[in-house]
Amino acid sequence: MTLNRRAFLGSVAAGGLAAAVGPGLILPGQAQAATWKKRLTGADLDTNHRWQVAGTDLGIPYVLENGSIGYLFGDTFNTPWPEQPNNDWRSPVMLRSNVHPGAAGGIVFDSAAKVAGNGRAPELMHNGHNGIGIDGLWEVTVIPNDGISFPETGDQLISYMSIENWDSAGPNGPQWKSRYAGLAISHNGNDFTRTPLKWWNSGDNKDPFQMWTMQRDGDWVYVFSVRSGRQDGPMMLRRVLWDRLFDQNAYEGWGWNGSNWGWGRPCSPILNGRFGEPSVRRLSDGTWVMAYLNCATGNIVTRTANGPDQAWTPEKIQVTSWQEPALYGGFIHPWSTRDSLHLLVSKWTRTPQGQSTAYHVSQFAGTV
Repeated sequence: MTLNRRAFLGSVAAGGLAAAVGPGLILPGQAQAATWKKRLTGADLDTNHRWQVAGTDLGIPYVLENGSIGYLFGDTFNTPWPEQPNNDWRSPVMLRSNVHPGAAGGIVFDSAAKVAGNGRAPELMHNGHNGIGIDGLWEVTVIPNDGISFPETGDQLISYMSIENWDSAGPNGPQWKSRYAGLAISHNGNDFTRTPLKWWNSGDNKDPFQMWTMQRDGDWVYVFSVRSGRQDGPMMLRRVLWDRLFDQNAYEGWGWNGSNWGWGRPCSPILNGRFGEPSVRRLSDGTWVMAYLNCATGNIVTRTANGPDQAWTPEKIQVTSWQEPALYGGFIHPWSTRDSLHLLVSKWTRTPQGQSTAYHVSQFAGTV
């Protein structure tokens, strides 16, 4: 496993002001909405003692079919960081919790997928691990994008990327290349099967349908997506009926025809920028919230809208690299409210020689 996939973010943290200069730069003491609440993963915490989840990232929260919350983690190790030997590399894994993130003690995990009680949390689906993947193609790893569940059937669905390489194109280029985006399904909440569906990336790594976030509203599932690799490009919006997610022809684009916006058209960009992994959730009061790492400024930001196809507000800064060096992620907990926003934020710091010094997930609390 190569370790340069987040070289840009690490250089911002290590290089200080000169490396981070750009529009929207936040200096120490300037306002941000969210504050650190607790660290959720690490070799010294019960995530490791109970399930051998030590060094890990992402922690994407979504509502399970039984109403509790599943948290999807990416490349996971039983060591504090990836480059240590005998690290038991897995991805993705899932921890679960029914604890409200706004509780005094913050998020507390109570179980792991595919585990009865305590024990090693295995990966949820097939992963090529720097080898030939399930479809006969080279695969470095499998990275989850988001999850969704369906009380009508009891099924869960994960959107993911099959990673072709972690080759960085420098601070202004892609940090990795996905081969395709796919969907995996589980009928029991533990065992996920990768379906044959693939949204192929282009050879130049410019396909805008690689990193998905999904939110259901009524019969529709709304899918927001961007390019892989945290590179400049558009954010796209599609929708699909919840029971037709496995029919690629059923996805409708949200597009501009020269005079107005409408559904059932080729997608037009709803936003442009250098996006990290997007996260969109509909809050209980009907507010739609979007979060992502703005890779041009190094800040995790949010926007709000009255609906998925409505205008989005300007960015609101939630977390800066001064608060959490080498940060990424910023996944919205679905039990958040406007006045109590909870974000899962990853941190991966390294020395100038490339030795990791931190690789974990923390909870931040703010407002929209």
